[in-house]
Amino acid sequence: MGRPGIVSGCLFLLLATSACQQNAKKAENAPTATTPEAAAADTKPAKPTLDPNAVDALKTMSTFLSGLNSFDLTSNASLDAITKSNQRIQMDGVAHYKVKRPGIRLDLDSDIKTRRYFFDGKNFTIYSPKLGFYATMPAPATNREFLKALYDKFGISLPLADLFRWNDGDDSDLKELTSAFSAGTATLDGVETNHWAFRQGQYDWEVWIEQGARPLPRKLVIIDRGDRTYPTYTARLNWIVNPPLSDDLFTFTPGKDAKRIHLAEFRGVAK
Repeated sequence: MGRPGIVSGCLFLLLATSACQQNAKKAENAPTATTPEAAAADTKPAKPTLDPNAVDALKTMSTFLSGLNSFDLTSNASLDAITKSNQRIQMDGVAHYKVKRPGIRLDLDSDIKTRRYFFDGKNFTIYSPKLGFYATMPAPATNREFLKALYDKFGISLPLADLFRWNDGDDSDLKELTSAFSAGTATLDGVETNHWAFRQGQYDWEVWIEQGARPLPRKLVIIDRGDRTYPTYTARLNWIVNPPLSDDLFTFTPGKDAKRIHLAEFRGVAK
């Protein structure tokens, strides 16, 4: 993870494994370096590795998620924000997904904004219930095509959408991984999970995937190394697999006071 030494690595992983604890004890009793060469060797970062098991875990997770007929997902998340006086604070939010084929409904409620997203296989609508504004436009027929078009045309990426993309035939994200390894196992809310850690560009991120026949992601952490404060995004994920979902959940019906607006198209990042 870019930190030198056995003890530092274990602390960064919160002493997740007993092997890490044992290595830490050995390090405490080890002789200190007495030469410049030995000191330099101790502080040299470990060479990044790409564990194929970690990559396969992402692919297996995405394949399973993409194969679900429907699901109900609640994400309870927090995001670090930095004030003008450089004080770190946390902003909380809840993302509630209902998804079927085709159909996506997302209710997003956070300290920053409240939004409702509707996709019914024909149209996409984004609605701000507090402001009373909404925008509707035609959309592709499948969930995957819709998510891609939503980003390409409007620059909108729905929370957690990347979890479904690791085995979609486009390996560009996989090629961007510079580190991937197992961080051990963990029990989250009574569920046994495998803990995987990755590095991709300026981001370090981790995912805890349920063990067994249902490789569901149960927790996600993303750290931005491009910011000197290392702001962190953390989400706990609760799933209901293959629930019955009615069609009317995915179709937006405006209230009498709702005002329709035009959604500006994404022109790309200015250079």
